[in-house]
Amino acid sequence: MPVPSISAADLTRHGSRALILGIGAIVAVLALTAVLLFLNLPDANAFNARVERVFVENADLTTGAEIKLLEILAQSGTAFSETLVSYRIVIFVLLVFATGLLVTSLFMVVTLVVLNRRLAMVEKQGLQVSSLLIDRATNTVGINDMEFRLTPAAVETLAVLAEARLDDDMLTGAAIEAVISGRSEADCDEAAGATRIKRLRDALGNQLISEVLVKNVARQGYMLAIDARVIDLR
Repeated sequence: MPVPSISAADLTRHGSRALILGIGAIVAVLALTAVLLFLNLPDANAFNARVERVFVENADLTTGAEIKLLEILAQSGTAFSETLVSYRIVIFVLLVFATGLLVTSLFMVVTLVVLNRRLAMVEKQGLQVSSLLIDRATNTVGINDMEFRLTPAAVETLAVLAEARLDDDMLTGAAIEAVISGRSEADCDEAAGATRIKRLRDALGNQLISEVLVKNVARQGYMLAIDARVIDLR
């Protein structure tokens, strides 16, 4: 099987690089926004400074009503200062929350892009199987790091396909049925072999694995789309 020009490791490396650059850009933009926003917010002590100026410039305000008015102004200045401080905290929390959302969204987008490229590569190049272990005794099949427990009929069908792949042969449905049943190929029905292939794919469960692993070549037959050297029959 030809080796893809772009490997899954390359896709992962490019995706990681894009993710790092994207996170850096998001953090830089939001940090710049935060700096400009905080610099343009009014000074929390501006109102208190104006009230203090009123006290200094109007020292002759000595009546009870005038003093009460100045006290109210002072209290208003303190409330205004506390409100601005709370606004700064709220803005900071919102910026942190926005950064988290954008980073998460970017991570998901990059992950989906890399995954889609991997799936497209698998569809074009076939399933990259580094090892295929078929154990008839335990009815288990190991594909790379995945293990499947199949029915004896499904294991036998896969074993027949694996043996044919070792001999670089392609089997029709009738030929598969003949090998398994022990009858003559002329006495076997093509549909019976096709049914065995369908049951094997159903047993594997994962549509991507089953459809790509077991290839159906029109008017020629079925074969395993893997390197014969990775097959281990027991």
